[in-house]
Amino acid sequence: MNKWSKKNALWMLLYVVLYSLGTAIVCFTGAIHPIMFVCYQITAGILLSGIVIHAFRRIQAPGVAVCFALGVIALFFIIQDASAWHCLPLVVMGVLAELVRTAMKFNWTGDVIATMIMTFSTFGFYGQIWFNRTFTYEAAVEEMPAGYAEGLMAVSPGWALPVVVVIGLALSAVICNVTAKLFKLKK
Repeated sequence: MNKWSKKNALWMLLYVVLYSLGTAIVCFTGAIHPIMFVCYQITAGILLSGIVIHAFRRIQAPGVAVCFALGVIALFFIIQDASAWHCLPLVVMGVLAELVRTAMKFNWTGDVIATMIMTFSTFGFYGQIWFNRTFTYEAAVEEMPAGYAEGLMAVSPGWALPVVVVIGLALSAVICNVTAKLFKLKK
């Protein structure tokens, strides 16, 4: 079992930077078109899963998921976008992923499940499409080009949330397995 060391701490710093950068890219894709905003979870499953599973397999000790969560929270503070909607879900995801990894003794299945959890790094703001529609609409009117808010509301019916989440989780599991093959990660 690969524990924390100076070398792994440096690797973790790289993983956190890549994860935070990937999270930012996921967020920026939402500006391209409202459908991309609705598909955040799918994009996150694709862009973040490889980074997370690689870190989890390299450092099979507590603290990795919390480092990811804290890295993105730091990013939110840096870009002055830290809010309860952004930060609280990250804390919950980090702790939940840590609990899963620890309960499953850092095995492959536990790491895949924890990776799937960690792909929800953008969910705090993203989930408001369905759970706080008025806020989402008003924010889109204020921050996005004309017509974006109406388009977003049109492409985000209630049934879209479970569909996008299921597809995002499935893609996360696939990316974990592809990453394991590419990098010869121990299952």
